[in-house]
Amino acid sequence: MKSDQLLTDNILAAKKGDQTAYRYLLNLYWNDVYYFLQSKISDDSIDAEDITIITFSKAFDKINSYKETFGFKTWLFTIAKNLLIDELRKQKNVTVSIEQENKKLYNLSDENPTPEDKIIIEQNLAQLKKNIKRLKPKYQEVINLRYFQDLSYTEIAKELNEPINNVKVKLLRAKKLLAEIITNYKHED
Repeated sequence: MKSDQLLTDNILAAKKGDQTAYRYLLNLYWNDVYYFLQSKISDDSIDAEDITIITFSKAFDKINSYKETFGFKTWLFTIAKNLLIDELRKQKNVTVSIEQENKKLYNLSDENPTPEDKIIIEQNLAQLKKNIKRLKPKYQEVINLRYFQDLSYTEIAKELNEPINNVKVKLLRAKKLLAEIITNYKHED
C-alpha cells in the first residue's frame, strides 16, 4: 500500500510540474514501456527507445488528463501503443491525421542538481568525456548540446528539430544512463 501512495503522490506532484516526480515516474516505468514496445516491434527500422522517449514526452505533456480510475502504467502503455501504431502507419506511407503538438510546456526546470548531476559533476572532464562516448550517439548529442555548448531546451529542440518535451525526456534519460556508467566505472576501479 505504501508504494501505491508513493505513486499517487508522485503523479499529483507531476501534475503540479515537480521535476523530481517526473524523474521518479520516468525511472519507475521506463523499462516497462521500453520492453512492452520492444515486444510489439518486429521491424528493425522502428526504434523502441525513440518511441519510449516520445511516450514519456507525451505523457508528461498530458499528465493533467490522466484519470486515477486507470492504472498509470496502463495509461502509459496506451500512449506507447498509439505512438507505435502511428509510426507503423507512417512507415507504410499511410496518410494519417496527426494531432498538432500541444505547445503547453510542463515545468521541467533543471534548477537543482539531481543525484545524477552530482555524480556527473564529480568526474574530471577527461574521464567524463570518455564516459559520454559510451552513450548512444543521440544521448551524446543532447548531453553535448546542453552541458558543453550550454544551449537551452528550446535551442536544443530547434537544433535537433524535435519537440522540446522529447528533448527534456531524452536529457533525463541521458543523465541517468551517464550516471550509471560513471557509477559502474567507479566500481571497476
